[in-house]
Amino acid sequence: MVNGFLKKSVDFFIFSSLYIALCAVLMVYQTNHLLHLHYQTGELYLFVFFSTIYSYNFHWYLTPHTKTEMIRVNWTQKHKTLHLVLYLVGLIGSAWFALRLIEHWQSLAGAVFLTFLYSAPKLPLRPFAILKKIAVGKTIFLGFVWMYVTTLLPIIFSEQQFQIYYLLFCISRFFLIYSICIVFDYKDRQQDKEEGIRSMITYLDDRGIDVLFYISVCLFALSTVLLHFYGFQFYIIALLLLPGFVLVALYKTVKRNFSDYLYYFVLDGLMMVSALFTSLLSI
Repeated sequence: MVNGFLKKSVDFFIFSSLYIALCAVLMVYQTNHLLHLHYQTGELYLFVFFSTIYSYNFHWYLTPHTKTEMIRVNWTQKHKTLHLVLYLVGLIGSAWFALRLIEHWQSLAGAVFLTFLYSAPKLPLRPFAILKKIAVGKTIFLGFVWMYVTTLLPIIFSEQQFQIYYLLFCISRFFLIYSICIVFDYKDRQQDKEEGIRSMITYLDDRGIDVLFYISVCLFALSTVLLHFYGFQFYIIALLLLPGFVLVALYKTVKRNFSDYLYYFVLDGLMMVSALFTSLLSI
């Protein structure tokens, strides 16, 4: 009974997107902390939390019913009403805090539009369905959305003078997220092909995907190491590089093992693992 309750609690935490929303908030906190940004941080944290809840539950609510052994898809199909409720809660919450940040409406509108556009191909309407056929850069697009919301948006909000290390930090985070997105798209590429969703991963063969992945990881590592020349201490650089090392170590495993817990807990968690450690060290 205890094990059953624990499993249901873990499934709810991960598959309701509460987990990924907390990851996003931690990533914003790390951006503020490492780049020494100052602005209305509390409102942005809550906007990012609720908008992540809104966007992910919207995405999963639109996921079509299919026969599968995937735990997350089956959980989604059994909890459609919950996804709808969380989507509405996220929508209301993000709208409320967007109003609190209305002076930055242009930057926020960009984040909302980009987030919506990612899930739009799932809408059963002709104009949005066409996006499936032109979404070749889907993986790049998702990586950019995550970088924009968790990194570039806080920089814009701070209204501080542009620094080269801001750009390096953005590049570093983008290529880490992009590398993780490549792995996710590899897992989903057969389903994407069946649904008519085109992406770079559906076009490339396994060798091409491997080359793309390792180039992305190398660009992540290079941009991260270069931060040292702008005052970032060695231990910070090491912590920022940590998820990249773990991802490379897991790469061959995750191409064979499509466990939902491995993907939606471990791989999603890699986006915020360095943020967790740098946050704990700042206490």
